[in-house]
Amino acid sequence: MTAYRELDEDEDWGDDDTGLGDDSDDEPTVPCPSCRRDILEDTPRCPYCERYISAEDRAGPDKPIWVIVTAIVCLAVAVWWLFAAF
Repeated sequence: MTAYRELDEDEDWGDDDTGLGDDSDDEPTVPCPSCRRDILEDTPRCPYCERYISAEDRAGPDKPIWVIVTAIVCLAVAVWWLFAAF
């Protein structure tokens, strides 16, 4: 059984009786720089393409080149030492 409420004379249903057309209280959105879909303005990462919005928000910095070069040199020295011992 469904109960209905009667509309008083001074009540106004507005233009949209579903309540879906009023966007005045929604949070502001901006387009994602990658996929161009609307996302919330304060979101650090796009929920659709999962890319970070700015460089400051990325998970971590890339490894510096000196770390990679040092690892390769140490590996080369270890291999040379291994073969020189035999």
